[in-house]
Amino acid sequence: MAQQASPRGTFLKVADAVKARIMADPDMTELPSLAEVMRDHNVSRGVALRAFGVLRQEGVAEPAPGERWRVVRSGARVDRRPLDQRVADVIAADGLEVGEAFPSASALAERFGVSRPTVAKALEKLETAGVLAGGGQGKVRTVRNLPIREERF
Repeated sequence: MAQQASPRGTFLKVADAVKARIMADPDMTELPSLAEVMRDHNVSRGVALRAFGVLRQEGVAEPAPGERWRVVRSGARVDRRPLDQRVADVIAADGLEVGEAFPSASALAERFGVSRPTVAKALEKLETAGVLAGGGQGKVRTVRNLPIREERF
């Protein structure tokens, strides 16, 4: 007997399943990766993306540039600023002064939960803005200038 297509789209079923998973786990902050959704639900990348789009429309999740999609919970405070601005805040948070060594791209990637290439782009922006100096393979980046409030937003 041939399997009949459901009147409700597959992507909607996947979105419902992911939403149920979010509701069941109040500590969940990120959606599963596209690869995980594709594997777990045996769907294509396009179907998984459409499911994520439904979650976005319903206000359950949002894309985070350079990161995995994050769960949106009412009342939860999420820093939605670009990564370079959040990385610049490391100077104040860690009490760094001009001339001191800045954390490595690997350490920052782990700290912010993003990939090293994503951090590298943010560090390049800060070097261009004159906040950081040095860098490059095997070289330690140092703080060149303390970011002013307008640069950090």
